[in-house]
Amino acid sequence: MNLERVDLNLLIYLDVLLREKNVTRAAEQLGVTQPAMSNILRRLRNLFNDPLLIRSSEGMTPTERALELQPRIRDALADLSMILEPRTEFRPYTSNRVFRIMTSDYAEATLVPRLVKALRSEAPNVVLDFLTPSDVSYRDMEQGKVDLAINRFNEIPQSFHQVLVWRDSFSCLLNSKHPAAPNLNLKSYLDAQHIWVSKTGMGVGFGVNPEKQAGLGWIDQALERIGQKRKISVFTRHYQMPALLASNVDLIATLPSRIARLQAQSQNLLIKDPPFYIPEFELKMAWCPLLHHHPAHRWLRQLILYVARQMIEEENREFLLNNSQISHF
Repeated sequence: MNLERVDLNLLIYLDVLLREKNVTRAAEQLGVTQPAMSNILRRLRNLFNDPLLIRSSEGMTPTERALELQPRIRDALADLSMILEPRTEFRPYTSNRVFRIMTSDYAEATLVPRLVKALRSEAPNVVLDFLTPSDVSYRDMEQGKVDLAINRFNEIPQSFHQVLVWRDSFSCLLNSKHPAAPNLNLKSYLDAQHIWVSKTGMGVGFGVNPEKQAGLGWIDQALERIGQKRKISVFTRHYQMPALLASNVDLIATLPSRIARLQAQSQNLLIKDPPFYIPEFELKMAWCPLLHHHPAHRWLRQLILYVARQMIEEENREFLLNNSQISHF
């Protein structure tokens, strides 16, 4: 194909059309008329020799060729943006840039305090705007309205970049006077009443159905695999709640271990290993291709990973120190 005969603006139109899957919405976003957008779609179909979008009962459905093209078009546009953008070095100490970051409650409780502390010395004038998963959609991220997301992702657009921040296990938090405290085994765990806490993924959250065990997350899925089910009395989406609730002598909260260690500051609360296997989960950082090469965004991502590595190293040192002290008894 002779590139000199191709209007590269068509790639921008195609990107929006594949994202919106709707000619009218794409036209509104790009500031053109609907007939003009229909004509652009016709030109794109001729260019790629493929229908790209086909009408169906659910609206416009992308063809297999369109799905193959979408991440490649996003990468190409990101590379073009990097080429055309003036190269300016990012100076964090003097910057007053606003970074918008979607964080889960888990990430906000564990990683964010240390990140904010690091920023006070590295970039004192930078502003952080933390959003919840309910505030943000993947479309917001694709359009660059949100700089990055830190969460546990079940699924993510193929075009997005992502990197592992850390892995975490699960622990049980319970009152020292809880009947199961002396011997937390599977039977005493199942006999107890439980606190469920979770809020991951993107978009507005809805009420849970206690009867649909598979939809309750990692802990209940792990129980389902061994043919068991726990009795949940309290459902919450906030990780600061379990310590308050677990102060009741008849409740157990099963939480990510880093959260449990933060919550177990009260002398009344104990941390115990779950009496069944729960797979570890991964906390990841994700961002759209449009921001991949931007110097300010690269700096922020590197700082977040540096802070996470510091936290892991400190935890490892503390673990080794505790084990060393125990071995002397």
